[in-house]
Amino acid sequence: MNTTVKFMCSALVLAAAAARAESFDVVVYGATPAGITAVVQAKRMGKKVVLLEPTDRIGGMTTGGLGHTDSGNQSAFGGLARRFYEDVARHYADDRAWTRQRRSDYEYFGQSADDGRADTMWSFEPSAALDILNGWEKREGLDVRRRERLDRAPGRTVVDEQTGKIVSLTTESGKVYSGKVFIDATYEGDLMAAAGVTYVVGRESNAKYGEHINGVQRALATKHQFVDGVSAYVKEGDPSSGLLPGVELDVPLADGDGDDRVQAYCFRMCLTDVPENRIPFRRPDGYRELDYELLIRNLQKSYALGLTNDWAQGLPWINAQMPNRKTDTNNRLGFSTDFIGQNHRYPEASYAERSAIEASHLRYQQGLMWTLANHPRVPEFYRREVSRWGTCRDEFVGERGDGWQNQIYVRESRRMVGSYVMTEHNCRGIRKAPHPIAMGAYMMDSHHVRRYVDSRGFVRNEGDVQVGAAFGGERFAPYPIDYGALVPKRGECPNLIVPVCVSASHVAFGSIRMEPVFFALGQAAGTAAALAIDDGEAVQDVDYARLRARLLRDGQVL
Repeated sequence: MNTTVKFMCSALVLAAAAARAESFDVVVYGATPAGITAVVQAKRMGKKVVLLEPTDRIGGMTTGGLGHTDSGNQSAFGGLARRFYEDVARHYADDRAWTRQRRSDYEYFGQSADDGRADTMWSFEPSAALDILNGWEKREGLDVRRRERLDRAPGRTVVDEQTGKIVSLTTESGKVYSGKVFIDATYEGDLMAAAGVTYVVGRESNAKYGEHINGVQRALATKHQFVDGVSAYVKEGDPSSGLLPGVELDVPLADGDGDDRVQAYCFRMCLTDVPENRIPFRRPDGYRELDYELLIRNLQKSYALGLTNDWAQGLPWINAQMPNRKTDTNNRLGFSTDFIGQNHRYPEASYAERSAIEASHLRYQQGLMWTLANHPRVPEFYRREVSRWGTCRDEFVGERGDGWQNQIYVRESRRMVGSYVMTEHNCRGIRKAPHPIAMGAYMMDSHHVRRYVDSRGFVRNEGDVQVGAAFGGERFAPYPIDYGALVPKRGECPNLIVPVCVSASHVAFGSIRMEPVFFALGQAAGTAAALAIDDGEAVQDVDYARLRARLLRDGQVL
């Protein structure tokens, strides 16, 4: 087919899409924190904006269980990001919010502890976060369309062959949305991929950007690791019995080499020890003891070695306190809530395949908690503590019905390769972003990627990197994130902004990927979208001086 005929066909497609489309200035896909602040900001700047959310629930991980906020230095956040945490403080300033404990009995700590200003609070129940963001929707008059999932079939996102612009997208409901600027605020980057923008999945080699902690990492993987001497084989010490579930042979890659794997996912559990609000852990259908043999061996060896005297008494979780005697429970130690190595297909998978991966993660985690609380081979010390807890009757109401949420923690998926790539050097302050639009403030924190058998026949986890920690070790200051990390490289889609799957190396994304940062990047995206429309410019050509001035005026920390 020659170029002229191609253009004529494209013109017909464009005309047909325009005829069926509902038109907006800005179309935002994904009601994550970034999507919500992008819509609020663009609407405040006078634009007609729609927010499309694939599920029933807005807020992403902020309403999906991640209530013990990974913030780092909280002074790095202003604008709409800080407004959210101010709203959390206002919510809990009301005595009526304290339904399971007295406010005076609650003390929060760690990365969620406040920064000395009483106007913010960084730890909260998922239901409280959802109430706050639903309140934003009403007060700001946002046009939010729930259950509007992108149709990922070829041609359903219409891109002008001549300009590279997204003309419209179609959702699975059959509705068509056209816009002047599109913002992909999802954790997965599906709209970005449909637009043909360059992106990567996995870990770059250290050589790619001159980094030191990217790629495969065995030597650095000292955190969340197995006790030494845990056999990787079904029959301990017997290679002929085969590897235990989830364990693989080591790969012929050196530390620092790249691969296509992503860090582990989990469900951030909201648990309680209040009997009348607690749903006990149940044994899931299809449960197999063999799937948890490594857990049991690791716990038995830890207990025998007396390792229950460390922080949290050696339990394989971070059970961080939240208000009303609830927790944000996260991964800890060698075998925990992270389903290591079982998510690598997720970024590029179909919706059906993603659903299957999510279901397997849920089943794994439910089985994990039942094992910890009930299995007779688990030392009684652990069973006694874990069985005090359960999921909450009053959280994630209307979702699964058992206190478990629908939102899996997609720590990393696709990452755009845009006009500017954030790297380890930015996080360490060695390289300064020339066009800052928000701040990163957390350490470089990437979870394990795979579980393998070493040359001695013992099981090891690989991939965990924690550099620049807030507690001990190397520290680094908040650092600026460049506007170029939010937009495609020149010559690619000129009307798309990507505030979540940003242009960053694997290790830099491990720092950027925090919810307060997404709030801030969304506000920057909404501002840039409005300015691009006002000036009739490509998003890559937004006047940075104007962008900076508007962000500062609206309280953003740069």
